[in-house]
Amino acid sequence: MKIDWNVPDGRKGFFGGIDKLIGPGATKAEKNLQLYVPFAACLILLACVYYWQLGWDWVQYLVAALLAVDIVGGIITNATSSAKRWFHREGQGFNQHMGFISVHFLQLSLFSWAFLDFDLMWIVVTGAYMMLASVIILKVSLYLQRPVALTLYSLTILLVTYCWQAPQGMEWFLPLFYLKLLISHILREEPYRPTREDGYSNQ
Repeated sequence: MKIDWNVPDGRKGFFGGIDKLIGPGATKAEKNLQLYVPFAACLILLACVYYWQLGWDWVQYLVAALLAVDIVGGIITNATSSAKRWFHREGQGFNQHMGFISVHFLQLSLFSWAFLDFDLMWIVVTGAYMMLASVIILKVSLYLQRPVALTLYSLTILLVTYCWQAPQGMEWFLPLFYLKLLISHILREEPYRPTREDGYSNQ
């Protein structure tokens, strides 16, 4: 197992766009995790909601499916070595990371629209915490970023449990949403590379 920060050239055309999302040089194992696990999670969620008879309309089913695929996929993708190497390459600093984070106001807004009657205050409060926590993590020394991120994520669990409302069936949204951003994406980690191209070697 080796550490390699050298980003390979991305592919051309459509697949080049994919490389910008998952990191150029992603292994077959990484791609399989990013492809199959999110859709499996989505199907399990929809099956559970249908079984529980929560009275959702088709829009809520659609939004829940989109959010599940995106967030579970984002947790996995941003945690891969290929994505770490890509999103933390030279030239990717505070502004780039905060730009990525800020886009996720769209997810908060979509969730609020579909499940909370578009509660603007909920969007502002949860979004402000997202931005503030991200700024704190990125501004502390690199060697402190992991413990600080885990501390702030632990606070997230308390806020979600005791302060911020979530409809039945969507209690998972904020915990996984913040896991994707505060832990999976922001934290810089060494991009370990496998000895085999498919990525299934543990050497």
